[in-house]
Amino acid sequence: MKKFLAGIAVVGVLALALTGCSGGGAGGAAGGAKKIITVGFAQTGSESGWRAANTLSMKSAFSTKNGFKLIFNAADNKPENQIAAVHSFINQGVDAIVIAAVVTTGWDDVLKEAKAAKIPVILEDRTIDASPSLYASWIGDDFTKEGVTAGAWAAKTLGATATNMVVLEGTTGSSPAIDRAKGFSSSIAGTKITTLDSQTGNFTRADGKTVMEGFLQKYGKKINLLFAQNDDMGLGALDAIKAAGETPGTDIQIVSIDGTHDGLTALSTGEFNYVVECNPLLGDKVASVVKDVLAGKAVDKAYTAVDGAFDKAAAIAALPTRKY
Repeated sequence: MKKFLAGIAVVGVLALALTGCSGGGAGGAAGGAKKIITVGFAQTGSESGWRAANTLSMKSAFSTKNGFKLIFNAADNKPENQIAAVHSFINQGVDAIVIAAVVTTGWDDVLKEAKAAKIPVILEDRTIDASPSLYASWIGDDFTKEGVTAGAWAAKTLGATATNMVVLEGTTGSSPAIDRAKGFSSSIAGTKITTLDSQTGNFTRADGKTVMEGFLQKYGKKINLLFAQNDDMGLGALDAIKAAGETPGTDIQIVSIDGTHDGLTALSTGEFNYVVECNPLLGDKVASVVKDVLAGKAVDKAYTAVDGAFDKAAAIAALPTRKY
C-alpha cells in the first residue's frame, strides 16, 4: 500500500489518515494461486488536469502486473452515463466496482442491484448520499476541510476590508462543489467579504473562462477576489481577467483548490495567490482496499487523505518534484 505523505514540506505525496482495523495485504485465490481480479471503474470523465492524474493513478494501480483486469469507463460528467456503466459492470459479473461519482444523488437503485449480485462497491474520490450499507468503503480527500483552508486564507488576507468576491463552482450536485462551498463559507463568516456572484464552471478551463467573462462584464472592476473551486477553472479565468485589462493576483486575488502543476505554476508567477491541495494519487490505496474487501478482511468505511496548502514560496519549492 502506497503511503501518502501530507503537508507543504512533503507535497506531491500524500499521508493517509487511517482509523480502525484495516488490513494492508493483497487478496488472492484460495490454495495459493492468485486470481485475476476484474474491476469496473466508473470515472467521472476528463474534465481537468486533476482528473487526468487521478485516472492515470487508478490505471497504474489496477494493472495486470498487480493482478487486476480493469474495465474503465469515463462518463463525460453525465450521471446517466455513469449509472449505465455500473449496470454494465454488474451484467459482466465483475469482482468489484469502483465509482468516482459525478453527482451525489441517484445511486440507490443501481447499488442495490450490485449488492444483490454480491459485487462490492468502493467509492473513490467523491462521496454519495446513498446508504453506507450499499458500499464497502470510500477513499478520497476532505473537500469540506479544503474549503475551510481556502476560506481561512481569504479571511486572514482580505476579510478585514470590504472585498467583493465571485465564485467559480464545480459540477452542480457533486460532492466537492457542495462541500468546498460549505467549508469556504464557514471560514469567511463574519468577515467583510461579500459574494457578488457564484456560478458553475463545471471544473473545466473552458467554462471557467466563459463564466469569468460574464462576471467581468457584469461587475467590472468591483471584483477583488475569485474563489475557484479547482485549478482548471481558475486557470481559465486568467485569460478572461487579462482580456479585461485586469492583473490576476493583484487587481483580482485568486484562491483555488487542487494543487496541480499548472495551478502551482500560476501561483509561483503571482497570478494565483493561494492554492489548497487535493491529491489525486489515490490508486494504490483503492486497489489495496479492493483486495482486502474481496479477501474478507475488515476495512474502514472511510480513508481520508491529508492535504497541504501553498503560498508562492511553497509552490516554487514544490514544482521541481511535483507528480501531477
